[in-house]
Amino acid sequence: MNRMLASVNSLEEAFIALHFDVDIIDLKQPALGALGALPAHQVQAIVTHLANVRPVSATVGDLPMQADVIFNAVQEMANTGVDYIKIGFFPDQDWSAVITKLATLTSGAIQLIAVLFADQQPDLSSIEQFSKAGFTGIMLDTMDKTNGSLSKVMPLATLQHFVQTAQHHQLLCGLAGSLRADDIPALLPLQADYLGFRGALCEQQQRTAELDSAALMRIKALLV
Repeated sequence: MNRMLASVNSLEEAFIALHFDVDIIDLKQPALGALGALPAHQVQAIVTHLANVRPVSATVGDLPMQADVIFNAVQEMANTGVDYIKIGFFPDQDWSAVITKLATLTSGAIQLIAVLFADQQPDLSSIEQFSKAGFTGIMLDTMDKTNGSLSKVMPLATLQHFVQTAQHHQLLCGLAGSLRADDIPALLPLQADYLGFRGALCEQQQRTAELDSAALMRIKALLV
């Protein structure tokens, strides 16, 4: 079943997403990059106001692959009470020390989601490594939002392999990355756990603009 993740950058936008029965409310600041983070105090305020009526995820930002830096950011975000914490794993950097350090957190209540970037030719064999480290899920996104949507930068057969491998390792699986309405028919049969949206939900399909209720309703209807 393809659930819907909607990325929002404020309490007001979170309430709009909630009104349209979005499955996962994702907190990020699109103006700060592919995985730009909101301040922890703002995340905590949104989590408190939503009062557990929907799962909430949040990013820790576009951080360098330095184990201590990411570990500290994850701990700070975990203190906000979010359900899932998304960590970007960027290309041409050493992931092993980061994954090893984060594995010390996964035995508790902290649920980590690894984010790989489809337009940077990620090594999909790493999926098993995340599973062994105790991550809850993994998703594909895009780093350069000018290159088109996820299905334009990675073949559907590769996306299918990603979904099947993630699910084989019992990881929640998400697909995102400048997704538009016309991407949905091709992605639905892949049976990812959720599809993630931001730009397609905004005014003039600009990810840094405000949410557009009509656009959000249209995307939600296509998934249902």
